[in-house]
Amino acid sequence: MSVVGIDLGGTKIMAGVLSDGVIQARVTVPTPEEGGLAVVEAMAQAARAAMEAAGTKVGAIGLGTPGPLDFKQGLIKFAPNIANFSNFPIRSLLEQATGLQVYMENDANAAALAEHKLGAAKGADTTLFMTVSTGVGGGFVWGNRVLRGAHGQGAEIGHITMQPGGPLCGCGLDGCLEALATGPAMERMALASFKREMGTRELFALFQQGDPRASRIVLQAAGWVGIALASLVKSYDPEVIVLGGGVALNAGQGYIEEVMRAYHRYMEGWITPPIHLARLGGEAGLLGAALTAALEVGEA
Repeated sequence: MSVVGIDLGGTKIMAGVLSDGVIQARVTVPTPEEGGLAVVEAMAQAARAAMEAAGTKVGAIGLGTPGPLDFKQGLIKFAPNIANFSNFPIRSLLEQATGLQVYMENDANAAALAEHKLGAAKGADTTLFMTVSTGVGGGFVWGNRVLRGAHGQGAEIGHITMQPGGPLCGCGLDGCLEALATGPAMERMALASFKREMGTRELFALFQQGDPRASRIVLQAAGWVGIALASLVKSYDPEVIVLGGGVALNAGQGYIEEVMRAYHRYMEGWITPPIHLARLGGEAGLLGAALTAALEVGEA
C-alpha cells in the first residue's frame, strides 16, 4: 500500500505518492496567501491530484509542516510564514478533507528522516541532520524514529545559544546559531561591511573570488556551524552527520572546508562521526513527510 506525503511551505505545497521508497507522482500548488482553511483545501486538492496521477491505493497521509507543533492535539501552534495558523487543528481538518488518516511531523525532522532512510545517511542507525539556509533546522533520528522531546522541541538546533549577548534572533533571544550562521545573518554582516545591500549569491561569488571581506563573513559563519556540530555530537553521539540547506550547499568548497576545520578543532580527543552533504535536495521534505506515514502504517 502506498502513502501520500505533503510538504507544506510558506510559498508552495508539494504532494506526492510514495511507493517502495520512490515518489511516483508529484503535484505542486501555491500556498494560499489567506492561510487557514484555504491551505487545508489546497493540500487536499494536491493530494487527490497526486493519487489520481499515481493510480494507486493510498493508506495514509504524512504531513511535513513548519512551526512548533502539538502532536497530541494535531495542532500547528503557529507558523511565521503562513497566515491564520495559530493553534490551528490541521490534522483533523485535513483528515476531514481527504478521508485519510494524517500523521504530522516538523518539516526539518521530516527532512532528517528522509536523509536517514533514503539519502546521505542511508544504512546508519543514528543520524544528526542540520540544514543551513534562511534559518537553521535539524533533526536527530534513532532507528526509524525522530527525536521530538517531551514538548516537541527536540533538535531545535537553530536556537542553541552560541554567543551570549550576540545578534538578536527571530525567536527573540540573543546569540542563537540562526542569528550567526544563516543567509540573512551573512547578508546583515555584508551590509555592515560593504555599506550596501548584498544577497548571498553575490556574497558567495565574491568569497569564491577571494574577496577578503566576503571571506571573513562566510568563513566566520562556517566556523559557527562547525562548532555547533561538535557541540551537538557531544550531546547526541550520532553515527553520521548530514549537512544540507542552501547556504551549506551553495557557498562553495571553502565554506565546507572551514566547517570541517572548526568541527575537528572542537572534536579533538573525541570520536568524530563523519559529515556527509545532503543528497535529496528539495525532495527531502516530501520524502520525509511520506516516510512519516509509511512508518506508522508499516509500509517502510
